[in-house]
Amino acid sequence: MPKGIVRLPATRTIVRAILFAVVLAVAVVYVGDFAWVHVRMMHPKPGSPFETVTALRILAIDEKGNKTEYSVDPLQPQQTAECVHALFPHHGDPPCWYLKRKFAQPIPMAVSPLVRIGG
Repeated sequence: MPKGIVRLPATRTIVRAILFAVVLAVAVVYVGDFAWVHVRMMHPKPGSPFETVTALRILAIDEKGNKTEYSVDPLQPQQTAECVHALFPHHGDPPCWYLKRKFAQPIPMAVSPLVRIGG
């Protein structure tokens, strides 16, 4: 190779290094999040890492003319779940930021016409 010319690493090597750095960063953030939840569990205070979230179950029922009717579920009007104040799920509980957003979404219900089978 002539003097003064620098050989650049292959694209595959660069992609591998970036992928490794991203995986390493996510792992470090997860371990930190896990440790923070455990520290808060060992020292109980009013700011507990766990919370019970209760919300109404709202059904979104499709109607004619591209309209949607919203109503509270008559069979199970409330939904309750436990969540953890963290970025990632821990101890089988979803993070509160995810659960609250999920509970705020109405449950889509599609009403299909009755189909007769066999004449």
